[in-house]
Amino acid sequence: MADDLILYTNPMSRGRVARWMLEETGAPYRVEILDYASTMKAPAYLAINPMGKVPAIVHGGKVVTENAAICAYLADAFPSAGLAPPSSERADYYRWLFFAAGPLEYAVTNNAFGMKPPPDREAAVGYGNYQKALDTLEYAVTRMPFIAGDRFTAADLYVGSHLGFGMQFGSIEKRPAFEAYYNKLKDRPAALRAAALDDAAMPKKG
Repeated sequence: MADDLILYTNPMSRGRVARWMLEETGAPYRVEILDYASTMKAPAYLAINPMGKVPAIVHGGKVVTENAAICAYLADAFPSAGLAPPSSERADYYRWLFFAAGPLEYAVTNNAFGMKPPPDREAAVGYGNYQKALDTLEYAVTRMPFIAGDRFTAADLYVGSHLGFGMQFGSIEKRPAFEAYYNKLKDRPAALRAAALDDAAMPKKG
């Protein structure tokens, strides 16, 4: 029943993270590719996500937006995929999933745009400064084999996606610890399937 689970995305967007997560679940889903200039801003999609951004999923008529939320939701919706720890062991899982969605993305984005809090105002900024955010991320990815323990979870997918994109485009420095962690994730069968599907959906040149 692919129509019960729909991904709204664009292959040149953060929707690649949601696609990877969907491939990890093994659940059937349908994809709607949206164009930035037209369908993403059309009333039909704004009724799903008023931000006019992707990704979004609709599952059983319920809408979920924001990649961290999509990852957490899908891990719970499809427990047989084993993408979340048992509920009693989720402290690190939630901690680092939402660290990446909040302080890390905030720090990386601001740094990329040259917006740095003055040293005497860092206490007022959720991430402190860019280097502190990256140092904390390095701590997170070197404590255990995976971000929340001994096995891969949706939190690894989300944190790893941040690292992969950031190192590829230069917004996150290529520290050895980051590369070692990302190398554990990038060749997962679901990651490779998702990348191939999104690459095939890219606009044709010429």
